[in-house]
Amino acid sequence: MSISADRPPAHSFGVSRAPRTPLKARAAKAILKPTVNHVPVRLRFADGRVWGAGGADAPEMRVVRPKAFFARLGADTKIGFGEAYMAGDWTTGDGTDLADLLEPFAARMATIVPVPLQKFRVFVDKKLPHHQRNSVKGSRQNIEAHYDLSNDLFAQFLDPSMTYSSAWFESAEQDLEAAQLRKIDAILDDAHVTAGTRVLEIGSGWGALAIRAAQRGATVTTITLSSEQAALAQERFAEAGVDVDLQLVDYREVTGEYDAIVSVEMIEAVGEEYWPTYFAAIDKLLAPGGHVAIQAITMAHHRYLATRNSYGWIQKYIFPGGLIPSLDAIDQTLHEHTSLAVTNRRSLGQDYARTLHEWRDTFNANWDAIRTQGFDETFRRMWEFYLAYCEAGFRTGYLDVFQLSISRPAKG
Repeated sequence: MSISADRPPAHSFGVSRAPRTPLKARAAKAILKPTVNHVPVRLRFADGRVWGAGGADAPEMRVVRPKAFFARLGADTKIGFGEAYMAGDWTTGDGTDLADLLEPFAARMATIVPVPLQKFRVFVDKKLPHHQRNSVKGSRQNIEAHYDLSNDLFAQFLDPSMTYSSAWFESAEQDLEAAQLRKIDAILDDAHVTAGTRVLEIGSGWGALAIRAAQRGATVTTITLSSEQAALAQERFAEAGVDVDLQLVDYREVTGEYDAIVSVEMIEAVGEEYWPTYFAAIDKLLAPGGHVAIQAITMAHHRYLATRNSYGWIQKYIFPGGLIPSLDAIDQTLHEHTSLAVTNRRSLGQDYARTLHEWRDTFNANWDAIRTQGFDETFRRMWEFYLAYCEAGFRTGYLDVFQLSISRPAKG
């Protein structure tokens, strides 16, 4: 996981110039002002104007380039806010943490747009791009767009286990690596993984769960679509002295029979269109009496219904093809397309908020090392916004993450 200081800039994530749409910009400005006047934040402009319902101690957003900011917001409300941060059109005030600023907005996500204007949502939301469909070919491209950025990049902000999903903290004092291993052990326990268990992991990551399962004496097969992850995972298997069968295949291409199937934060990359295929594949591969344990990011069902067909900033810049399900959607898909059902669920939502905060702190602390890999300033602001945006979502409960135990109900 070496970092080359001589690597030329190779990862430019520049955003386009602010669009020239004066009417849309004026409309965005007219909507934003009364909206933020009901949110406990402060929007400060260069000319000294202040909007927002927050007092002097409220999180502060500084609008550096108002014309560009409102132009982006007017041209594409859902994507323009994040793009404006990437471009430097706005930033946080002195002493304001980005997640603290975003949290009041996340807490009001469902109601922040005035009710009379919500009927115009259909004219604002963009449909998910066809090229991001999670077909076998599309899934590979979508996964590569994020996970093949650079193993060195992820190593600079993840804990030593290289685990890129929510940890499960036992206490305020427990460090991130220990909390990640605790999370992994919980998944393996839920799937009844012991010596001799035939385990299939859908989504290898960098191998931490596969290593832990193999150390229990299980026979482990793990699959991934990321060649970068696969290469490092193989190195880590050798270092740990474990025998793991790693395959660069899609979940739709797996054959065999397994006593335990585990998958951590993979369903978000499957896409609603393919949830029946994903769960049907698990059903087909699961041996009689077997157990499934997955970790899934979720949102409330009414929010899933409202956002399922719209294209947002996260999908454009971070996770192409991604879609977060609801617990109801998972239950319904299992009921309609498999013989499986959820038997237990464990929420780790606040643990994810803490996990994301620690990742962001480490990312910022190690930015100089990341920059030498060829990542530019726009990428830094993009990644910072992504981590803070998600942290705010989990803090407020707009997002949650669950460990779900799944099996075939006993006949009787």
